[in-house]
Amino acid sequence: MRILLVEDDRRVAAALSSALTRRGYQVEHAATVAAALSAAPCDLVLLDLTLPDGDGTDLCRELRRRSSQLGIIAVTARGEERDRVLGLRLGADDYVVKPFSMVELQARIEAVLRRAAHTVPERNLIEAGEVRIDVGGRTVTVSGRAVALTRKEFDILLSLARQPGVAVPRDRILLDVWGTTWADRHTVEVHVGSLRGKLGDPTLVETVRGVGYRLRGA
Repeated sequence: MRILLVEDDRRVAAALSSALTRRGYQVEHAATVAAALSAAPCDLVLLDLTLPDGDGTDLCRELRRRSSQLGIIAVTARGEERDRVLGLRLGADDYVVKPFSMVELQARIEAVLRRAAHTVPERNLIEAGEVRIDVGGRTVTVSGRAVALTRKEFDILLSLARQPGVAVPRDRILLDVWGTTWADRHTVEVHVGSLRGKLGDPTLVETVRGVGYRLRGA
């Protein structure tokens, strides 16, 4: 899960980046509007509205113009109602007023990412090597053999199959399947172990040490 943190106060940015990294996110910091506009693609933007080279509301409008699915949370000291309304009207999904707790910010990030995920059109059929997933019918075959999975096992496999060959962090799986990153990570390990057994080839789902899991590609 990749977050772009747009914040001109480097001490605040360093503290936030550290806290978010500990929670499993990949964080890129941009201190200016220009840097934010040239940053790599991300899943969510934490956007300070007071920036040295422009107004964050204009940046919010441009980011939303570029992508209707990007999660945007305004993180700012501007707490007046008119500022919150303006930010939301310009495309922010949520608005957090400083100071705030990391628990609150984490909850808001998860809520925005869940909403963004539900707006992404899902392919009806996903194929990754010998694994074939019918998303609508919620069925799985491996080399033509039908595999019966529980709801959680299916959702874990689907989370991995959206990016075959790419390591998916445990927190991303928790968010996709359980709707939160606060759940016990051992839960993921247990379900992945069961999933491997049912797929019939333990090497189909690979462990990426220190990150999460990867579905073996074609």
